[in-house]
Amino acid sequence: MFARAAFLATAIGTAAWLTAIPAAHAQCRLCEKPITGPAEEGKDGQIDLQIEASLNFDRLVVMGTGEGSATLLPDGTRHVSGSIEAISGRAMVGEASLRGEPNRMVRIGLPAKIVLYSVSGGRITIDQITSDAAAAPRLDSQGKLGFRFGGRVQVNGDTEGEYRGDLPITVEYL
Repeated sequence: MFARAAFLATAIGTAAWLTAIPAAHAQCRLCEKPITGPAEEGKDGQIDLQIEASLNFDRLVVMGTGEGSATLLPDGTRHVSGSIEAISGRAMVGEASLRGEPNRMVRIGLPAKIVLYSVSGGRITIDQITSDAAAAPRLDSQGKLGFRFGGRVQVNGDTEGEYRGDLPITVEYL
């Protein structure tokens, strides 16, 4: 049996989007109109979402052309199955921080699935996107909250190349 080792580099540029709630909005540096100055805590019910690190699977070692998956959990745990043999040691979970009104409860929304695209037109998906935020997250007494997020990338067939996509994160006060 012939097995070909292929390297798959994946990266996700993470974008944050505002949910349509009158007294709450979030903005990040990666959005269309970036905010580069420090946010004023709790002013006008705003939530400031900053992406500290993008979810990045870096390189995956793929043997053959069958189906495979690589999972990177928010705590850094890694799992591979199928045609994927290994995840690079440089792979990183995503990390975000929130600033807003002290002691306010928030809802953090992550998509169920996103599609990543390569320059050559290839597609792979990331699903099972999860975070380590509490079930009912609350900003601390200083109006801050940090969380990490990860997911599972699925490949099928010849998937060599670099893949990129956006992972929209929504945040709103409850």
